[in-house]
Amino acid sequence: MSEVAGGASAAAIDTALRADVRRLGALLGQSLVRQEGADLLDLVEEIRKLVRANDELAIARLSTLDLPTSISLARAFATYFHLANIAEQAHRARDLRRRRAHDGGHLADAARLIAERGLSPEEITAKAARLQIRPVFTAHPTEAARRSILSKLRAVADLLDAEAAEAALTGHTDTDGTDKRLSELIDLLWQTDEVRVNRPDPADEARNAVYYLADLYDEAAPRVLDDLHRTLEGLGATPPPRPLSFGTWIGGDRDGNPFVTPEVTRDVLLIQHEHGIRAAERAMDAIIADVSVSERLSKPGDALVASVRADLAALPELPARFRRVNAEEPYRLKARAIRTRLELTRARLADGTAHRLGRDYADAAEIVADLELMRASLAAHHGELIADGRLATAIRTITAFGLQLATMDVREHAGAHHAVLAEMYERIGGLSGPYEDASRESRTALLIKELGGRRPLSTPDTELAERNRKTIDVFRAIRAAQKRYGPDVIESYIISMTQGVDDVLAAVVLAREAGLVDVHSGRAAVGFVPLLEEVPELAGAESFLDALLSVPSYRAIVTARGDVQEVMLGYSDSNKDAGITTSQWSIHRAQRQLRDVAARHGVQLRLFHGRGGTVGRGGGPTLEAILAQPWGTLDGAIKVTEQGEVISDKYTLPALARENLELTVAAVLRATLLHTEPRFQSDTLDTWYAAMQQVSDAAEGTYRELVGHPRLAEYFWAVTPTELLGSLNIGSRPAKRPDTGAGLGGLRAIPWVFGWTQSRQIVPGWYGVGTGLAAAREAGLGDLLDEMYTRWHFFRTFLSNVEMTLAKTDLDIASRYVQLADPSLHPLFDQIRDEHARTVTEILRVTGEDELLDHNPVLRRTLAVRDRYLAPLHHLQVSLLARHRDSGDDADPLLQRALLTTVNGIAAGMRNTG
Repeated sequence: MSEVAGGASAAAIDTALRADVRRLGALLGQSLVRQEGADLLDLVEEIRKLVRANDELAIARLSTLDLPTSISLARAFATYFHLANIAEQAHRARDLRRRRAHDGGHLADAARLIAERGLSPEEITAKAARLQIRPVFTAHPTEAARRSILSKLRAVADLLDAEAAEAALTGHTDTDGTDKRLSELIDLLWQTDEVRVNRPDPADEARNAVYYLADLYDEAAPRVLDDLHRTLEGLGATPPPRPLSFGTWIGGDRDGNPFVTPEVTRDVLLIQHEHGIRAAERAMDAIIADVSVSERLSKPGDALVASVRADLAALPELPARFRRVNAEEPYRLKARAIRTRLELTRARLADGTAHRLGRDYADAAEIVADLELMRASLAAHHGELIADGRLATAIRTITAFGLQLATMDVREHAGAHHAVLAEMYERIGGLSGPYEDASRESRTALLIKELGGRRPLSTPDTELAERNRKTIDVFRAIRAAQKRYGPDVIESYIISMTQGVDDVLAAVVLAREAGLVDVHSGRAAVGFVPLLEEVPELAGAESFLDALLSVPSYRAIVTARGDVQEVMLGYSDSNKDAGITTSQWSIHRAQRQLRDVAARHGVQLRLFHGRGGTVGRGGGPTLEAILAQPWGTLDGAIKVTEQGEVISDKYTLPALARENLELTVAAVLRATLLHTEPRFQSDTLDTWYAAMQQVSDAAEGTYRELVGHPRLAEYFWAVTPTELLGSLNIGSRPAKRPDTGAGLGGLRAIPWVFGWTQSRQIVPGWYGVGTGLAAAREAGLGDLLDEMYTRWHFFRTFLSNVEMTLAKTDLDIASRYVQLADPSLHPLFDQIRDEHARTVTEILRVTGEDELLDHNPVLRRTLAVRDRYLAPLHHLQVSLLARHRDSGDDADPLLQRALLTTVNGIAAGMRNTG
């Protein structure tokens, strides 16, 4: 029997989890009887048995249900999945705590590996100084569950945790009391509408992100920062001041989202600062409670005394009571003054008034300076441990989050910038022809000349078309935001669909127009981030970045930004464009190319990984993804998107949030310090690369054959419930890019993966892999594939992710959806089924397993159990889809509600939407 930390067997842990799932299931059954009557519980049990015994009988029975009963049945299964999911999360968190107590966690593993390498403290300090780790929260809509649902599920997890802790401490628990509260929560879940009535706007999305960020601020992030500090000090190194920070796209991502206006950007920044300052106030409350140091017993430093005196004079708002009761407690007085200044800062930002020196804070650096003054005084007067305790933790946390919680990235489509410039040039003239008709080379030359000159192309009063005015106004909003909140509030401007140097320079010229950039004085208030989204752009990464950095005026901007060039890699769109094999391989190759170009130009490369939540959008385990990157590409700095259901899965519970943050930090630390040269000889890597290229070429060919089929769009819309995505109201951004017609070309990666996942085909996660592997094997590379799987981290991680999506694919279920389509489209499903069988066969040949997930029997069994509960939802969805499409424009609102309920249930059961 395998053992895990603390001596508990994996089987014992699994048994405990299944017991909790059964318990919650039983309590749900009681709730169904209370809320709807015994008939609903009887129906649930009937359908469960029918599905296990005979699918056809189950389908026939489901087709007889009226709409209200269908909705109740779908809600019952969806609620079961929500409860099963939170039980799994709670047990995962408990197991993580057990393992941490036993072996110290991921940072302890990293420290051991670094020590074994024999790096000197000076080497560790130098490399650790480059740590800039930033998870970036996006509003990409893949979380189907409402916040109201998630908060109640969090309460369920807290109850299960408290009960387990009590049992460990006393040997018994108040099960009856816990069951009573669990039953109450389940009743509340049942009476909470899981379908959003209205589409959220960007401000709503910002508040949702703030919920998680504030939780991270209060617990997980401080612990990880403290652990990293101790880890580096234990290695004899000096920890960096800001190794971890957080980012957000919410309120700044304009690409294809007409609802993100300059006004929205301003509103979202205010929301972030409101909550960020309140989080800092909570941190100060904890310090006030702690630092009860009396000057009678420990004299403070002169600098602290003078600072407190100045604060008391400048802050009449500080209550007289505290001045009196804390008169001989200078550290408390200083902490209370800091808190008062935070309150005044919050009020000042809400009112839009000017910063007042000594009365409020201009930025987080001023708060940190005050806290450092306290720490220095304590350290110099027998308070070393106090100085390095909660006070040091607060300094590290405020440094990480700033006043804004997260630094906002702004993103816009490359075409939007060219549209503005086309109108500006049309007004001022001087071109031989229309700007929009110029070649990329001509536009690049024009924009280089423009940056080298000093003439403005516009004034604030220049009249532009509304869409173009909004684009240029975003740059002005960035400048205004930096003036109001400080330079850290927005640091990066991302150009999506970057295809050439002119796409980046166009954004730079507009930034110059708004006063953000001046190449002549060496000023750049933001950095410019090309987003390479599709395979041709990834393939040309080397020549693109070399050409960009060779432009003197642009290189001056990079110099002004500390010689750092950020490049974003698009996982989702490259996957949709060319299939998972070619996408993953193209990104891996692009990283190597970008690394080498940046080194030649003396620039530090910061890669921004636009990883989706699902494997089909480039997701997968974070640790493995980071460690599988090419050597030297991760030199301390990394940004990674976090979105949708991945955010709730990673960060809903504090223990999981801590685990995921620590895992990311530890992986980056390991890659930065240890993966600085190739792990293998160049001839070995060249052989593997050639084989992987062969796999990729064959996989891409078969994938493009599928997506290039003239009737694939018709098939996709017929056999998936993608038309329902907009009605789910899970995000503010439209599912399709504007002006792209009814085909698949403009369909975003999220609805693309959503449709395939709901219908259990999950094509984006595996299609083409089997053909690619088979082609390499037929070319005599079978033994080489086995070697690559055994020794090459990238290849092993890639196949592991594919194996997971194959395990979640169910083509028997999918065939039910295919029956909705015209029979003339069925050969496309036959093609998908053939490639699926080929991919399963080839994956098993490489891994040496008898069946998928042989190496993880607990997970395999979990997925099998879930499938038994998912099947009724799928069958019900297919039946309802047929009725919905037959009804046309006259669909009963109850019918749509029933369908949306099945979508939510399947999303919960699959643990992802898109």
